[in-house]
Amino acid sequence: MGSFLVWLTCVSVLSCSISTDEFLVMGPSKPIVAMLGGEATLPCSLVPAMNAEDMELRWFHTKFSEAVFIYRNHQEEYEEQMPHYAGRTSLVRDFLTIGEAAVHIQQVQASDNGRYTCVFQKGGHYAEGILELQVAGLGSAPQVHIEGPEQDGVRVVCKASGWFPKPQVQWTDLSGKKFLEFSEAHAQDAAGLFSVEAALVVRDSSAGSVSCSVLNPILGQEKAMAVSIPEPFFPQASPWKAAFAGILTVLGLLLFGAGCFTRREHSAKLQERISLLHDDWSVTLNPDSAHVNLAVSPEKKSVTWNYTGVDLDDRYSVLGLEGIMSGRCYWEVEIRSGEGCNWALGLCRDHMTSTGWTTQSPDEGFWVVECYYNNYLAWTKSLQALSLRKYPRRVGIFLDYSEGDVSFYNMTDGSHIFSFPPASFSGTLYPYFMLEGYVTLSICPTEGGPEGLPVPLSKSPLEEAVRPPGEGLSSGTLRSTLCISLSVMEKTRMFSTHQ
Repeated sequence: MGSFLVWLTCVSVLSCSISTDEFLVMGPSKPIVAMLGGEATLPCSLVPAMNAEDMELRWFHTKFSEAVFIYRNHQEEYEEQMPHYAGRTSLVRDFLTIGEAAVHIQQVQASDNGRYTCVFQKGGHYAEGILELQVAGLGSAPQVHIEGPEQDGVRVVCKASGWFPKPQVQWTDLSGKKFLEFSEAHAQDAAGLFSVEAALVVRDSSAGSVSCSVLNPILGQEKAMAVSIPEPFFPQASPWKAAFAGILTVLGLLLFGAGCFTRREHSAKLQERISLLHDDWSVTLNPDSAHVNLAVSPEKKSVTWNYTGVDLDDRYSVLGLEGIMSGRCYWEVEIRSGEGCNWALGLCRDHMTSTGWTTQSPDEGFWVVECYYNNYLAWTKSLQALSLRKYPRRVGIFLDYSEGDVSFYNMTDGSHIFSFPPASFSGTLYPYFMLEGYVTLSICPTEGGPEGLPVPLSKSPLEEAVRPPGEGLSSGTLRSTLCISLSVMEKTRMFSTHQ
């Protein structure tokens, strides 16, 4: 061995060979990129080209003893192979006669990322080359939600998981201008995949919406999601606030009296509408329409959150089984939830599915009211913030197909929530429910007939103004009533209704 001339040749950082005077081993000059869960090939070649069939070949990750793959005596050997690579490697031997060999790795994992060494040995002579494998994985699309007011702005949070390597996060406004100041935290799970949470405080009430993008630095690919921030979400501060306090008080009383009168009108209108309903329409849930993370009971009367490990850029929704193509329909949704619950309910067209995110507006085939962190919203041409006096524990939904009327009522206090502008319906409409997190929805069949329907209020607006909370329009027992109970066990997983 004393006569060996040991020398080092490095074409680049990655294409490096330590050799005797017999031959060199060269690896690729650029990193090899492999997708998480996909396949990777780690090639090495002899210089000068020569037959490598009779050589011993070894690939290792960090230490010589930690073998990724071994070829010896014309066959693959597995006794010294690291358990991590067992069953995932094979030799590409098509070009062994000209000194080219490669190890093929299946089901690439985050731990496969890094630098490898390949060693070719013939008798007492050996050489080794160096190559690098870069593993890349696109994780879940970012989920963006409004957490609430903070200082002089609104705090918006963006979350994503399952990325590799550590992703980069960027917030932008409608014009594409980047926000430079935001907090960012990363975590890595047992499989080595990264999750990220980035929080931004938006202080400009005219921003309209902001977008969060999560970028894979190796692939240069990103996933993004935007959220609209209604102006009423921003804290209101005015130097004239004290001066207008008296005026606002008077206006408030006038509006309250007008609201009571309006409620009386809406109550009478709702009772009139319900009296015209038919008896042949009922509601059950359609299991075939339920998202993969939702489980519908065999009797189609309840649906629960059943997380399957699949994080998609989807709506976690389920539709009613019975479609509506004509006539008038009415059902109620009873809502039981903890603080800060989020839900959406209403109607959608028959071609709507849970795949992908769109604005839940009539233009997209949705007539929906939602509660988002105790803020009530509805989309028409734009997002509207709804002002409610009382949290609705039960919501009544009325549809007049021929008139294009979709209206929502707070059956807790008998008030009107919202009516969409008249629409021209075509095709089938379905009751629509959306949820995410540990939520249970149960259909509660009711008994009774017309005598249980809501009745118009008979008291004057002033008498109505002092009525104890909860009194007034009674939900009673209705034909074909749908009662949905929401029991929230996890508040950290929320849905967003915006693109």
